[in-house]
Amino acid sequence: MTLDDGDGGIEVLVEGGDWDRIPPDAPALALSAARAALAAVRAPGSLAILLADDARLAALNTAFRSKAGPTNVLSFPAPANPEGWLGDVALAFETCRREAEAQGKRLEHHLQHLVAHGVLHLVGYDHEGDADAAEMEALEVKILAGLGAPDPYAAERGDHGQS
Repeated sequence: MTLDDGDGGIEVLVEGGDWDRIPPDAPALALSAARAALAAVRAPGSLAILLADDARLAALNTAFRSKAGPTNVLSFPAPANPEGWLGDVALAFETCRREAEAQGKRLEHHLQHLVAHGVLHLVGYDHEGDADAAEMEALEVKILAGLGAPDPYAAERGDHGQS
């Protein structure tokens, strides 16, 4: 299954896991989160989002990061190019579902968060240092609020709002 934004800027590919049915609108949620992230940082460009299973992400994680096992999200920034291609973001269904359940979050919101997080990596944001992490997290909170999703870091800060 493939979904694109109509102008060829963002493409969402579903290749595994239960992303094609849980949540029922996962490709559309991924697309809206990517659009919102790009708009928030005023970054033009194109990208692809792969919604896959743990096995696919484990293979990508091993091939590109030399790390065993799946991870929730991977970002593959593209080198500078005249076409405006930003890169690719990939998410693992089973890992994302387990994390959402363990953190008491709706899978829809976790999906939106991880897509926004991945897209921010494509445009140069990172969370290696405390200041960079704070900047990136604040931007993610703002993007998610615009999508109607709660602050994904509230529980870590001890906030007791709904997640």
